[in-house]
Amino acid sequence: MTKVLARAVLFDLDGVLVHSGAAVERSWSRWAHRHGLDAGTVLATCHGRRSVETIALVAPHLDAEEEAAALESEQARDMEGLAAGKGAAELIAALDGAGEAAPVPWAIVTSGTRPLASARLAAVGLPEPEVFVTAETLGKGKPDPEGYLTAARRLGVDADGCVVVEDAEPGARAGHAAGAAVIGVAGGTLSGSEPTLSLFVGTLADLTVERGPGSGTARIVAAGEQR
Repeated sequence: MTKVLARAVLFDLDGVLVHSGAAVERSWSRWAHRHGLDAGTVLATCHGRRSVETIALVAPHLDAEEEAAALESEQARDMEGLAAGKGAAELIAALDGAGEAAPVPWAIVTSGTRPLASARLAAVGLPEPEVFVTAETLGKGKPDPEGYLTAARRLGVDADGCVVVEDAEPGARAGHAAGAAVIGVAGGTLSGSEPTLSLFVGTLADLTVERGPGSGTARIVAAGEQR
């Protein structure tokens, strides 16, 4: 068992707390076909990035802001096949201090907009955090560390005291650049061999919370591979 000290936990949403891969690929594939683009190229680019930045990369001739708004609206109406990540509800409850334990702050940092992210959390029965950093609130998306630095600041915790949980390479790079320890979760675009990762686990069910001696301090205990 490996233990990582955490004063706060910062979660990615899609692929970590919510399994939305099928819905993401459906919407992006439809969008690619509408614009005569290669769907494989688009899908290889979109995971872990804001829609507006993906569109700017794969279709610079289009109005990225307009296209992203329409695409996210379409995604927010497509909840088919969504499911909570295995162990997500239990891990959040443990951080919140299930029983009488002191809570450990947590936040979500997602490349989706607030309406889309909120819809997906509601669809799988997971709570919204007090600190919720979404695409439209940022100047730069992942792999830039702005989102994770913003979440840490809003929680009142230094980024190097945080643990970031990610399934995509841009997000892992963002968390690492922010100075946080990064736990990778299988099933996304991470192989587990990335130098940005401190740990790599199969699912959130492989993570448990062990309280430290001080209030709001915890060790995330992982049954995974240390990097």
